[in-house]
Amino acid sequence: MTLPAPLVQVEGLVKRFPGARSLLGLGRVRRIVRAVDGVSFAIAAGQTLGLVGESGCGKTTVGRTILRLIEPDAGRVTLDGADVLGLGARELRALRRRMQIVFQDPYGSLNPRMTVQQTLAEPLAIHRLAARPEAERRISSLLEEVGLDPAFARAYPHELSGGQRQRVGIARALSVEPQFLVLDEPVSALDVSVQAQVLNLLAELQRKRRLTYLFIAHDLAVVKHIADHVAVMYLGKIVERAPATVLYAGPRHPYTTSLLSAVPVPDPKAQRQRIVLQGDVPSPATPPPGCPFHPRCPHPKKSSRCGIEPPALREVAPGQFAACHFAEAPM
Repeated sequence: MTLPAPLVQVEGLVKRFPGARSLLGLGRVRRIVRAVDGVSFAIAAGQTLGLVGESGCGKTTVGRTILRLIEPDAGRVTLDGADVLGLGARELRALRRRMQIVFQDPYGSLNPRMTVQQTLAEPLAIHRLAARPEAERRISSLLEEVGLDPAFARAYPHELSGGQRQRVGIARALSVEPQFLVLDEPVSALDVSVQAQVLNLLAELQRKRRLTYLFIAHDLAVVKHIADHVAVMYLGKIVERAPATVLYAGPRHPYTTSLLSAVPVPDPKAQRQRIVLQGDVPSPATPPPGCPFHPRCPHPKKSSRCGIEPPALREVAPGQFAACHFAEAPM
């Protein structure tokens, strides 16, 4: 079977931030926070990659760096063959039509002084896609497409519910007819019932427009319903990557196993052994030697090797990659 060609290709992405200076000496060099440390993946056209992990693991930084909302320190990103990181300001502005983002906070991402009409008209004007009255027709069509009455065009963000605001954010991203969307925890700030509605909307839009998604989340239960492939991040690195059905059926990294053990099961009679990780997530400014997960790892075969030798992300089963020395051994 021939696999579809990737629309988005990320290779060796690196982003570091300067940390705080030590209080013991003004002349000391700042510690470097390794927010993203050599991340690589590909997303085929029309598919969804779920990027999951605990808060602070670097998921959002990956998404924003791909779009160059944050400039990376190293790596390569291509969108349908175009070198995103090598483009100048004018070429990048033109490419932004093809790649957009939906932010986590639907209120903070909207200008409180602009109506929905003004919010959606702005990208149309910037990219010279439509002028009045054509812009008004397109805005009405966009609102209907995301499940809102066109009358909401006159409303301000504070007059909308959280779910309605997020639908406006989705409409704004769709207004320039992109190919690729970064969805940065788009439902985490919403009620559970509204989460389901927005997830169904995103799935419908993907089928209708053949969109490609990078879906960033910390909730594996949410990712399971929308992702074709899943990549699990820990401390700036991808520690497991696989097709969603394969990963949920048999995770190979102990961190993934522990995350899945925390997913609620909608059956009161079902028994599941919860894996509670010990200790806190290490600081990305001072990651532990060897495997970054080894101080908290519950794997029964954990050895001194784990604290010395960093494991490579390797293929441990067809299409399934894991960065663990004992990925072949069951938990």
